[in-house]
Amino acid sequence: MKILAIGLLAALAAAAQKIEIEADQAAEFSQFRTFAIRDGRLNSKNPSLNNELVRKRLDAGVRKSLEAKGLAFVPEGRADLNVRYTLGAVRKAEIERYPAGWRGWGTRVVKVPYTEGTLVIDLRNPATRSLVWRAIAREEKRDAAKIEGKLDDMVKKAFDNYPPRFK
Repeated sequence: MKILAIGLLAALAAAAQKIEIEADQAAEFSQFRTFAIRDGRLNSKNPSLNNELVRKRLDAGVRKSLEAKGLAFVPEGRADLNVRYTLGAVRKAEIERYPAGWRGWGTRVVKVPYTEGTLVIDLRNPATRSLVWRAIAREEKRDAAKIEGKLDDMVKKAFDNYPPRFK
């Protein structure tokens, strides 16, 4: 019974992360063999998501993921793909309503605060100056420090869909 509950909780935690992929169907992804990380922006006011260690961690995750796909990292000079990413966090609140009061005839309204972390990864073709692939990974947690713990997973899941498979 415990194992079933743990499995269910793990499945719910995985479902909280949302990944959206967009890709240029006219791009020939087999021609891209090298990449360079050109720009990483951290747009969070929270210090746990806006520091040099987070930037290094994201750079390493992007590099590891693309190298696993067979692309070679180019630290300087010309590359087939330029990688740019942006990480931001926004505080939001969700309204929950549930029955309360005598025999449940009333309604209690509660604001539940959470933080949404969004990581956008863009792959651009420098030859045409066009965006060829974009991943948007979202994670909702009660505090930004917990989003920081999910960054590696967000990057990995984003690149699970690279190169895109068109139908």
